[in-house]
Amino acid sequence: MDEVSSEQAPEVSPIERQYKLLEDSVRATRREEDVEALRRAFAFAEQHHSGQKRVSGEPYLIHPLEVANILASMNMDIITIQTGLLHDVVEDTGVTVEEIRKLFGEDVARCVDGVTKLAKLKFYSREERQAESVRKMLLAMVDDIRVVIVKLADRLHNMRTLDALPPERQQRIAQETLEIYAPIAHRLGMGKIRGELEDLSFKYLEPEAFAELTVAIESKRLANEEFLVEIRRAVEQKLGRENIPARVEGRVKRTYSVYQKLKRQKISIDQVYDLLALRIITDSVRNCYGALGIIHNEWHPIPGRIKDFIAIPRPNLYQSLHTSVIGPGGVSFEVQIRTDEMHRIAEEGIAAHWKYKEGKKGAARDEQQIAWLRQLVEWQKEMHDPGEFMSTLKVDLYPEEAYCFTPKGKVIVLPRDASPIDFAYAIHSDVGNCCVGAKVNGRIVPLKYNLKNGDVVEILTQKEHLPSKDWLGFVKTSRARNKIKHVINTTERAKAIEIGEKYLEKEARRFGVSLKRITRADLEAVAADYGFAKIEDLHAALGYGRFSARQVLLKLLPESAAALEKEEAEKSAPAPAAYPQQQPGGTADASDLVIKVKGIDDLLVYRAKCCNPIRGEAIVGYVTRGKGIAVHSTNCSNVQNLMYEIERKIDVEWARAATESFPVKMVVYTDDRPGMLNQLTSVLFSENANIRTFEAQSDSSRNGEGAIINMTLDIKDKKQLERVTAATRRVSGVRDVERVQ
Repeated sequence: MDEVSSEQAPEVSPIERQYKLLEDSVRATRREEDVEALRRAFAFAEQHHSGQKRVSGEPYLIHPLEVANILASMNMDIITIQTGLLHDVVEDTGVTVEEIRKLFGEDVARCVDGVTKLAKLKFYSREERQAESVRKMLLAMVDDIRVVIVKLADRLHNMRTLDALPPERQQRIAQETLEIYAPIAHRLGMGKIRGELEDLSFKYLEPEAFAELTVAIESKRLANEEFLVEIRRAVEQKLGRENIPARVEGRVKRTYSVYQKLKRQKISIDQVYDLLALRIITDSVRNCYGALGIIHNEWHPIPGRIKDFIAIPRPNLYQSLHTSVIGPGGVSFEVQIRTDEMHRIAEEGIAAHWKYKEGKKGAARDEQQIAWLRQLVEWQKEMHDPGEFMSTLKVDLYPEEAYCFTPKGKVIVLPRDASPIDFAYAIHSDVGNCCVGAKVNGRIVPLKYNLKNGDVVEILTQKEHLPSKDWLGFVKTSRARNKIKHVINTTERAKAIEIGEKYLEKEARRFGVSLKRITRADLEAVAADYGFAKIEDLHAALGYGRFSARQVLLKLLPESAAALEKEEAEKSAPAPAAYPQQQPGGTADASDLVIKVKGIDDLLVYRAKCCNPIRGEAIVGYVTRGKGIAVHSTNCSNVQNLMYEIERKIDVEWARAATESFPVKMVVYTDDRPGMLNQLTSVLFSENANIRTFEAQSDSSRNGEGAIINMTLDIKDKKQLERVTAATRRVSGVRDVERVQ
């Protein structure tokens, strides 16, 4: 018998273990010099992150190592993996980008700089910091797409380890992930990362819905797996008989994807047609269509569920055939058919074919895949308001679904429910500006018509025609919205300048003062006091009603202050009809007195009926024509339509302690079963939410299976609304809860 050594092998630390996995992964696909470059980057990161801990208590270096491992598993180049190891050294240590450049070269330095947030700069708000950090990342992506691939790997590991953070930060990070990073992954075709980011975000944003849905899916897992095994075997046999080589996989639809469908269609999980899916991966496009024919010959396809993304790929280059069929026992399932190359692109997107040779950055196909990004950055260069930038970005990142054609056959890809106006601006801004009508499939349609897949669209134009403000209410693309805003803003600004000049002259005449006494230098000085660079900006602000001409005259003619003060005691002259002015002594509803304009006390303020903001929500003021300041929630769908003139935006804030309540309309979608109303009213009572109105009815569109409850509640603030919504969702049989705006 061999003598057993009493000495134990030294224990391997988590850092050493993770680095060995990384090096083994790189060594399997890279040259030896790449491994050496990896070691140098690891040693540098280890030195500068030494002693740092994550919130969970583990060594900080674990995080960049995990990010690098994610990148290595995607078979990224060594520069990208080095960036993964070094991505936090500039942000979290004393290292500079210049040091990175000297030690690791220009490419690594550029990528590290692109990933680094702007945390060290001063911003007025968290929203502004977030907007500028995202803007910086987008600009860096245009030059080198590796920046965002590292950022997505970074965000993926952060989401996997989000448990260590406090709930408030979990919610904030998960919300940002769902709104920004998961859609970016989708637009780059990185379906695998997108799916995991969405599911992890869902887990933290809707923990109760996530848990309930997970239990519902798990309860059917055994039956679903047996069904998929049976179907997979049948499909393999039928494909084999037709000599179509294929790999067949089965899967259950992702949790967040199921949740979205339940919310969108207000149905139960039993009514989700594509909960189960088969994926057929074959060797050629010809065999893809052959497999589709075999599937349809065996099982009845569901009308309207057949999609050909091979003939017309999605903008992110995704290609596949999709169909849903009714299988054995009446169980429906989805089938996706694609080639191996299509499958790699569907899973990893741009990373699947990202090749670097002697410093060359990608192929023409990569350029096609990020063309949307170049357009997005170009369109948003002039957006200085962080709220508008982030709101527009979120719209741009949503998947595009409508494929329309010009009369000559050119494909124009637009968001779902886009209008002919969006189509016109997608062709050219001049076509959009001069659009007066549209024909779809040879028939005249309204300009707010919702375009559908396959529509042939002809735009009717007229020279010197200008866009209408009404268009902002239904256009879907940021390109159209920004072009319309630009034209309207230019026209309205010229009008406001003219009104402001006349208003100042009229006010001066009332006090027997000639504006000829006032020099241009004096006017420029007063404009500077108000924060304007030009006199025209001052006149425009007067025309928009941001302040009164009397205030300007007090600054311009201080010697006339006594006369002006006397005049102020008298009844003020009416403001120009086109634009609102301050209304001293104006009154508002009692509920509206809880809001005030920052720094100004004599403006009429009211809450907009379209969104009815409640205390605790972020709000923004909009100077209306002759009605005072309308206050909207920043999430209101009308905000972006209204804020085409930045001069009309005004800062507002909640003024008093939370003693008032606000009427909030809500709609609850439920199963139609006995006892539901009793349970709901009990929940509302326990949350101290007074019921103003309550109306319930069966939902005939669900064949008697569902019900809709409309109610108006007295709510004190945003936190109470969140508690009421969460408690309502916990009631068994509640499918969805929405606030009506």
